[in-house]
Amino acid sequence: MSDEIMTQRLWTGDYYNEGTGRSDIFDTLKEECGVFGVFGHPEAASLSYYGLHALQHRGEESAGLCVTNGESFNYHRGMGLVKEVFDRDKLESLVGDRSIGHVRYSTSGDSRLTNAQPLIFKYRDGDLAVATNGNIVNAPKIRRELEQSGSIFQTTSDTEVIAHLIARSPKEFVEAAKDALRQLVGGFAFLLLTNDKLLVASDPNGLRPLTMGRLGDAYLFSSETCAFEVVGAESIRDIRPGELLVLDKNGLREERYAAPERKALCAMEYIYFSRPDSDLNGSNLHASRKRMGQVMAQESFVDADVVTGVPDSSISAAIGYAEQTGIPYELGLIKNKYTGRTFIQPSQELREQGVKMKLSAVRRVVEGKRVVMIDDSIVRGTTSRRIVNLLRDAGATEVHVRITSPPFKNPCFYGIDTPDRGELIASAKSVEEICKEINADSLQFLTPEGLIRAVGGDNQDDYKGGLCMACFDNDYPTRTDFDGEEKFGCTC
Repeated sequence: MSDEIMTQRLWTGDYYNEGTGRSDIFDTLKEECGVFGVFGHPEAASLSYYGLHALQHRGEESAGLCVTNGESFNYHRGMGLVKEVFDRDKLESLVGDRSIGHVRYSTSGDSRLTNAQPLIFKYRDGDLAVATNGNIVNAPKIRRELEQSGSIFQTTSDTEVIAHLIARSPKEFVEAAKDALRQLVGGFAFLLLTNDKLLVASDPNGLRPLTMGRLGDAYLFSSETCAFEVVGAESIRDIRPGELLVLDKNGLREERYAAPERKALCAMEYIYFSRPDSDLNGSNLHASRKRMGQVMAQESFVDADVVTGVPDSSISAAIGYAEQTGIPYELGLIKNKYTGRTFIQPSQELREQGVKMKLSAVRRVVEGKRVVMIDDSIVRGTTSRRIVNLLRDAGATEVHVRITSPPFKNPCFYGIDTPDRGELIASAKSVEEICKEINADSLQFLTPEGLIRAVGGDNQDDYKGGLCMACFDNDYPTRTDFDGEEKFGCTC
C-alpha cells in the first residue's frame, strides 16, 4: 500500500520505529498486529520465531514469545523487529513445546516494553500469557469498571482487561475465559496460554483473521497462512466466529463461547494488510487482488500506454488491470527496500521529499506515456498526490489513478489505526474533488459490488460476501457506541 510504503521510518529513540505513531507526515493506515501459536512441538520457540518473521508486516514496533514446558513460563519481549528482538541465545533459552508469539504496532497504549505482547500474568491458578490481534471497542468501559472494583492494571494496553476478567471469575479457567470473551465487543483473535492449556478464540463476527495448521502431531495457529508455508506446516481451516479451541494433554477440543453472528472479515485484509501468498476464506490474496484489478478495468477503463502499481500490495491488482485491458504492465514505480532506518532528523523540507527515499519513478518507462497508476486506497490524499507528481516529474504525460477499494470514509473500530473521520479525504470530498486534490487526470474507485465479486472465496452467499466494509459504508457489524467510552484503532 502506498500509504505504508511512504511512511518514513526513523531512529527517533532507542529502537526502530519508536514513536512513529500518528505523527507521520505521510498518508498512512497503520499495520495491525499478528499472532502465532504452537502446541505440541519440541521446537515451539523456533517455529514461532519464523512464524512471527513471516508476520512482520503486521507490526514492526515490538515482538515477543512465551514458551512453556508444562511447568513454567519462559518468555522474552523487546522493542523493534523480530530479528532485532531475538538472537540464537535468547531462542535457545525458550524451552518448551507450547508457545504464543506476537508482533505489535501500538495504537492503544504507549509504545513501550511493558505493553509488548504476550502479556504475562500471575493469578490464582498459575501463569497466564495473552496475545491478541484486534480491538475491544468496549475495553475502556470494562477497564473503568474493573478499576473501580479494585483491579490494578500493569499496562496501558487494553488487552489486559481479559486477564482481569478471567482472574476475577470463580470458575475454572476455560469457563472463566468463555465468560470473559462474552463481555468483549469488537474484532479480536486471542491466544491464551497457561502451563497446561492453550486457548484459541475468534470474535463472533470473525473480523480478525485467525487460522489453524498442522505440522506432524503439532497444532499451529497464525494470523495468516503464509506463516505456515515458512515452517512447512499444512493449513487446515480458519477459526470460526465465536469459536473457542481448547488444547491440553487430551488433545484438541472444539467448543464455542458465543453463537456466530454476521460474518464480517475485514475487507482491508484482502485489499492491503495480508500478504499476497496468504489465503483468506478459501481465496488466495494474490488471485483476489488480480481480480480486483480486472473488475476495476471493467468498471472504469481508460485508454493509456502503460499500467503500473504502487509497490508492494498493488502490484497484483495492476497485473490484473493490465491483463484485462491489454495495456502493458510495467514497473513504473520502484520501492527502495533499504531506507528502513536513518539516524538523522531531516528538516521539514527534506521530510516532504521523503517520498523519493522510499519510491522512485522509472523515467524510461513512464516518460512521454499515459500512465494508469493502480493503488489500493486513499486515506488523506497526501501520499497519492506525491506519487502522481513523482510520475509527472519523470515525464508522464497523463496519470490516471485507479483505486482497488471503495472510498475510505469512516474510522475502523476493529484493529486498523485510522484517522478521525474529519481527516479522511473521501468523507468530505467528492471523487472529482479528490482527483483535483491529488493532481490526477482521472480517478475512479472500485465499487463495493465489484470488491465483493473480486474477493470470491467461500462466502459469496453471505451478507456483503462475508466482509466488513464499515470503513467504506458506515455499516458496522457490532455496537460501537458505549456512552463515549468506546475506542477505535487497535487494542494490541
